[in-house]
Amino acid sequence: MDRGTVGSAHRGRLEVGVRRVGGSTVFTPAGELDHHTADLLREPLEQAVADGVTRLVVDCSLLEFCDSTGLNVLLGARLKAEAEGGGVHLAGMQPVVARVFEITGAEAVFTVHPTLDDALVE
Repeated sequence: MDRGTVGSAHRGRLEVGVRRVGGSTVFTPAGELDHHTADLLREPLEQAVADGVTRLVVDCSLLEFCDSTGLNVLLGARLKAEAEGGGVHLAGMQPVVARVFEITGAEAVFTVHPTLDDALVE
């Protein structure tokens, strides 16, 4: 993983794991979620909703950085999931990522869980 300049154009700075757990699809972004990497998370989130999955869980435990573009990806996924009767659950946020949600007030519009296990309880 590139530990260089935040915002550098190395797409390898974010990897996104996707798996089904019960009635949820769990997305695990690892690395930096920003302008250059946002589509790596946006695309699987949108595909899940298009495939009829409306309970999206984002395991943020490996997310090291999130800028406003990353926040907008999550907000957009939330709107699409809610339009289909579902929602986006965030789990295991690191303090640096949680701070972005706190500063912007975005934590008020998401269901935030301390751990992935908590988020998977339906």
